[in-house]
Amino acid sequence: MTAAGGIIGFLSSLTATGGASLTVPFLVRHKISLHQAIGTAAAVGGPLAIAGTLGYIVAGAGKPGLPDWSAGFIYAPAVAWIVVASMAMAPVGARVAHRTPGKALKRVFAIVLYLLATNMLVSSFA
Repeated sequence: MTAAGGIIGFLSSLTATGGASLTVPFLVRHKISLHQAIGTAAAVGGPLAIAGTLGYIVAGAGKPGLPDWSAGFIYAPAVAWIVVASMAMAPVGARVAHRTPGKALKRVFAIVLYLLATNMLVSSFA
């Protein structure tokens, strides 16, 4: 589990996707219900985000050409808006997830992952 956590954290940081995109499928594959996997991924997402943020701050420290209000590669105004939006919408997402049957939730999650992967693939060749 420690190795899986390290790999998920490393890949999530590289792809800037957040840990849930890899944690949920990993947990579901290991016989955890989808609803529990989503809740666990949400709990794991905080420390993963902090570690990734600190890594981008350190990696970008002292780099020239970064905008004002940046700490390394982290742009503080964007972080502030993301935090506000996430905190406002997290309860809504939790309610929707708990009211959605597991099979439908799996399909929606698969579609989101497919769209995310497609977007990343297209943007890497653009």
